[in-house]
Amino acid sequence: MRRTAILGTGAYAPERILTNADLEAMVETSDAWITERTGIKERRIAAPGELTSDMAVKAAVRALEMAHTRADELDLIVMGTVSPDMPMPSSAVAVQAKLGAKRAFAFDVSAACAGSLYAMSIADAYIKSGSARRALIIGAELLSRVVDWTDRNTCVLFGDAAGAMVLGPSEDPDRGILGIHLHSDGDAAGILTIPGGGSKHPQSAEVLEKKLNKVAMNGREVYKYAVRTLPEAVLEALGAQGLAPEHVTHLIGHQANLRIIESVCDRLGLPLEKCWVNIHRYGNTSSASLPTTLDEANRAGRLRKGDIIAMMAIGAGMAWGAGVVRW
Repeated sequence: MRRTAILGTGAYAPERILTNADLEAMVETSDAWITERTGIKERRIAAPGELTSDMAVKAAVRALEMAHTRADELDLIVMGTVSPDMPMPSSAVAVQAKLGAKRAFAFDVSAACAGSLYAMSIADAYIKSGSARRALIIGAELLSRVVDWTDRNTCVLFGDAAGAMVLGPSEDPDRGILGIHLHSDGDAAGILTIPGGGSKHPQSAEVLEKKLNKVAMNGREVYKYAVRTLPEAVLEALGAQGLAPEHVTHLIGHQANLRIIESVCDRLGLPLEKCWVNIHRYGNTSSASLPTTLDEANRAGRLRKGDIIAMMAIGAGMAWGAGVVRW
């Protein structure tokens, strides 16, 4: 069976660093409070005028360089984001234009923090079917412009970043994406939302006054949901390949909260050392989190031929899933 390989990875984070000490001067919080509850020490903030698509392009260029692929060789661009340049058209077409990827068709996927995993699954299907040979997957978020900087429960969590992967047919039938399993539960949609700006609450003075155009989250419920569903998803993805947690070389997970990562590892019986952790430096970057984390581990030389890599992500929707890759 034709498998899909990850041919290149790339990431980008803005230069500006916002530390917990900086936040102490903005809202009623403390470094100790943030660190204990989230594991976050700092996050990156986009420069004025910097767009989601700008960050996406910088990550994409790095992934293309590693994959030895030209932009005009791309057949497909799928971008996970909930903070696009504008509601219409997609940010993926902005990336296509900026890269000069004339052959590629491009679109966005809205699955919040699971966006890049959803995008990866879509591209995998196109490549397996033979409909595409080169696909660019991007997760990019500019969340600093959609958080309420007076809400200490949410503004301390999020950062801006972009991550990318170039996918193509694997030359080795035993290597590549072994499987991706996705889930969603609309009954839990209310625990993590940006309620304003759509047809339910169209943009208005009232929406702006009530900050309905900003992230709203029930952190306790999100935590409970994540620590239950993520281990289940990883076990499902592994089991479908006849694998178990003890076969996992690396766990590449969405960096939402260090306590969630620790809990998932504990429930899977995996040492935390098998999970690449960077939340302390970037915070929660939503759909950018999974590909940026993969890129860091890749460029650090941690990923070796034949390694079994489990991936996991969960976001608003609720939308979540897990995948297994043999590197």
